[in-house]
Amino acid sequence: MKQTTLAAQTATDPGRRVTVVINRHVPLVGSALLAIGVALAAANLRPAVTSLASVLGDVRAALGVSAAWTSALTAVPALCFGFAAFAAPWLGRRLGMARAIGLSLGVLTLGLVLRVIDGPWVVLGGTFIACAGIAVSNVLIPVVVKASFPSKVGLITGVYTGALAAGAALAAALTPRLEDWLGSWRPAVGAWALLSAGAVVLWFAAARHGEAASVVRSVAPAEKRSLLRSPLAWVITVFFGLQSLFAYTVMGWLPAMLVDSGVDRNTAGMLLAGSMLLSVPVSLFVPPIAARFSSQAPVVLALGVLSFGGILGMLVAPAAAPGLWVVLIGFGMGMFPLALLIMSLRTKSTSDTARLSAMAQSLGYLIAASGPFAFGVLREATGTWTVSLTLQLVLLAALTVLGMIAGRPRYV
Repeated sequence: MKQTTLAAQTATDPGRRVTVVINRHVPLVGSALLAIGVALAAANLRPAVTSLASVLGDVRAALGVSAAWTSALTAVPALCFGFAAFAAPWLGRRLGMARAIGLSLGVLTLGLVLRVIDGPWVVLGGTFIACAGIAVSNVLIPVVVKASFPSKVGLITGVYTGALAAGAALAAALTPRLEDWLGSWRPAVGAWALLSAGAVVLWFAAARHGEAASVVRSVAPAEKRSLLRSPLAWVITVFFGLQSLFAYTVMGWLPAMLVDSGVDRNTAGMLLAGSMLLSVPVSLFVPPIAARFSSQAPVVLALGVLSFGGILGMLVAPAAAPGLWVVLIGFGMGMFPLALLIMSLRTKSTSDTARLSAMAQSLGYLIAASGPFAFGVLREATGTWTVSLTLQLVLLAALTVLGMIAGRPRYV
């Protein structure tokens, strides 16, 4: 929060000062229109990933690129989310939430357009730019939810993550069909820039800061303890990183795994969309319910078991019941809204939420970036998905244990 201060030492207590604080960037007004703006912004935070994943085979064939390039492309979103997330709190303080999130949506739109106009390196660069915009919104929107809707954190978190899952599902389902209609993957993938452009317009119409106020208070000069020294903050960070690793591996490679098991391309895209779509009701109902309890550990355990069952099915008998495996994976993907909720519940203030969100998402997404890349490289090296899926099961077990620890009632 940007502030103007005037401090004077007092005669009675030299260690204490009187500070006049003028808040120029106060929380956004928690209106119904802002809730809609949050939902539409969220709907744009995954199509950049799932639209490309659903036609990845055609992109690779058209560009004539290697398996290593394809693995790098699937790793770009999480890698970019990690690096760009470091700048998000600074942008929020410098520009205010309304302008920072609006700018991030504009950068996303630009990246979606750029990546479809040229060859392999432009595709990578445009994807990186788009994901840089996504990264800022990833960090700042949960802060807006807590600051602007303090009595409805669970509900608005559910709306946010439900819209995010719905956007991912639509992009996965529709992009292959758009490719058929438009004759090329480029306009099919680039068409999602229209949705993000609409989100920019609505966001600036919806996001309004409250009136600035001057407050005179006596404060003792002290710095907040770094969250890097908090064991709980690290547990939440690694938990977030592993659930993101799981999610982006699924979004990047599930269609390819299904095609290798005998499913046609369009059906594989629909199944990926189904896994995303199933997480919508999970996102809408799990956070409000979980927020009512002091501990979220049982919910983490339930979702972890579902995810484990889905990946185990893909490992043992992928062609036997691909729809069932996708359903289990889809429900398990509800771990993401739970991770965001836990960030809010394990902090006492919006400033701590912003700090924890930045730490968990920046470092967590850097952890997650290794997943899609390693998953593809192992597939290329071994010729099967067995080693990749086995490693995924191990990581899911670790993710579930860490989530249960993070879900216990305490603060960073």
